[in-house]
Amino acid sequence: MIKIDELARRLGESVPPALREAQHDLEENFRAVLRANLAKLDLVSRDDFDVQTKVLERTRAQLEALERRLAELEARAAPSADPPAHG
Repeated sequence: MIKIDELARRLGESVPPALREAQHDLEENFRAVLRANLAKLDLVSRDDFDVQTKVLERTRAQLEALERRLAELEARAAPSADPPAHG
């Protein structure tokens, strides 16, 4: 994963040699533009993403446990395969 500072540095290095004197200023400008435009996107932080992933994993495990429990209860409530004796 490329960070903003690394991307700004790479963009600054890609500048033609004649403009290398301004490389530091260009990197700062690239960094500012990248941050401003990325801030406009509807993104979440990695930490928030990881937290939500863990919540989803726990929820999925609980759902699977409830589905197993429901299947057990349905199996107990189902009529047996043996027909009742009449007589």
